[in-house]
Amino acid sequence: MALLAAVAVVAAGVGGGTAALLGDAQVGATGTGTSVSGTNVSVHTDGTVASVAAAVGPSVVEISTQTATGSGVILSSDGKILTNNHVVSGAGEVRVTFSDGSTATATVTGTDPDTDLAVIQARDVSGLPAATLGDSDAVAVGDQVVAIGSPEGLSGTVTSGIVSALDREVTVSTEDSTPQQQQWPFESGGGRYNGDLGSGGTTTYRAIQTDASLNPGNSGGALVNMNGEIIGINSAMYSASADSGSAGLGFAIPVNTVKTVLSDLESGGSGAVGNV
Repeated sequence: MALLAAVAVVAAGVGGGTAALLGDAQVGATGTGTSVSGTNVSVHTDGTVASVAAAVGPSVVEISTQTATGSGVILSSDGKILTNNHVVSGAGEVRVTFSDGSTATATVTGTDPDTDLAVIQARDVSGLPAATLGDSDAVAVGDQVVAIGSPEGLSGTVTSGIVSALDREVTVSTEDSTPQQQQWPFESGGGRYNGDLGSGGTTTYRAIQTDASLNPGNSGGALVNMNGEIIGINSAMYSASADSGSAGLGFAIPVNTVKTVLSDLESGGSGAVGNV
């Protein structure tokens, strides 16, 4: 009886702590069609999280600048890498860490603040495993997904979940001069989270919502379907407090939005569309 009473007290304490955390909620960021050549990793998966992680993990990198840490997805064997604009915006130096631990410096090829996307070019690399871009229009609520990135600098972290909702509006700042932090201010559903967006311009995109755990540093990483295809670029997360981790509310830019600006970003342009 004494043991059961002790367990009941501990359980009550855990429940109360959870309620306290959820009471102080805020959000932080994690932030024409074209074809991309690369290895079709989908043929190497068997529909399990482990096989998707093994197939796609080598195509996801960690990106570090003077002020931010994020993730990226390899687009080509010679080092074109897709990430969020907010990860590399204003960066004077960019360093890429690959899944095998090797590193390279990179230059920013093109940015599109309107979609919060960017492409960087890693120097002096070859033979990299390029990811396969899927079709986000084929995504349905309830689909199982895998998120791969570098939360808090922990390269190659894999989480899994489902697609919780589609077409969630997420608003971010378009100012390149805004200092980049691990947390990234944005608005969603009429609420403003993690600080002020500033007095400059903003842009709104319609995101894929997922309950796969995302944390600061996941921005720019891959949201993957069970065929091993990239369906979104992870860009924002909801956190119960500034110091806590994911609450299971993450947002990713749909890969079909990526495709509308990718050719311009790869060629050094600044994107082709506005708010999406």
